[in-house]
Amino acid sequence: MADTILGVGAGVFILALLWVLVLLLCVLLSRASGLARFSGIFVFLAALIVTLVLLFFPRATEVPTPEVEIKIMDKFFIGRYVLLAFLSIFFLGSLFLVLIHHILEPIYAKPLRPN
Repeated sequence: MADTILGVGAGVFILALLWVLVLLLCVLLSRASGLARFSGIFVFLAALIVTLVLLFFPRATEVPTPEVEIKIMDKFFIGRYVLLAFLSIFFLGSLFLVLIHHILEPIYAKPLRPN
């Protein structure tokens, strides 16, 4: 089931988007005047027909096809750990240099009275 999002298929999101747009359109048409005010009923009925068609005539089968297990092989295993070791050494060395040159830099006291 590679084409699912959060465990549900694309049809659920299509229906949710359809009904959000229909409700928004019905609210907008309810503020209109004249015959346009009652066209919200036709929009609602059209969305109901589209929903029923999508529910009663699904494209996918109800039983999903069995998935083939894919084994992932890490061919660069040793090189990745060597790279991690070098980066760790350089990070600790640069952290030590920052500690010496910036954090532990001496601050000399200024004399209170000039001579």
